Amino acid sequence: MSRWRPPAEKSTALITAQGHARLKAELDELWRQRRPEVVKALAAAAAEGDRSENAEYTYRKKQLGEIDRRVRYLSKRLEVLRVVDTRPSDPDAVFFGATVELENVQSGQTHVYRIVGPDETDATAGWISIDSPLARALLKKRIDDAFDVELPSGKQGFAIVAIDYAAGPQDPSGADA
Repeated sequence: MSRWRPPAEKSTALITAQGHARLKAELDELWRQRRPEVVKALAAAAAEGDRSENAEYTYRKKQLGEIDRRVRYLSKRLEVLRVVDTRPSDPDAVFFGATVELENVQSGQTHVYRIVGPDETDATAGWISIDSPLARALLKKRIDDAFDVELPSGKQGFAIVAIDYAAGPQDPSGADA
């Protein structure tokens, strides 16, 4: 059996202004605060002597590698992301950044989702990636449109109850979106 794996699908390079600011803040915090702290702790652990049996040294090396990996990823990703901070020309249809209220036609339950970039999804806040099957099915639909979508849990039918671009659901970081 070979180790070859097909390349991962490219994710859409769109992000909201809030999401972009959050990623930049994370990169800044990792680079200016966390990394220097870990480097200092790593140097202290290295000074303790035998590194082969030094758990603190091994832990700090691993932690530094994880921080460096995330910094590299964020640096490259922020270069290619396109910030979408304008309303679409047709606010009556679903596009990137929309907050959509859906009604499940089978159960009658309503759900609120906001379509965001893949780098800022948060299931607990109802933020779904524009690359997700539900978001793809929602694009260009209007209020009262009904549609079916194949989800991991099976085929579901939804109807659009409301579309809003003014204010999204609560921002996962605690600030208003």
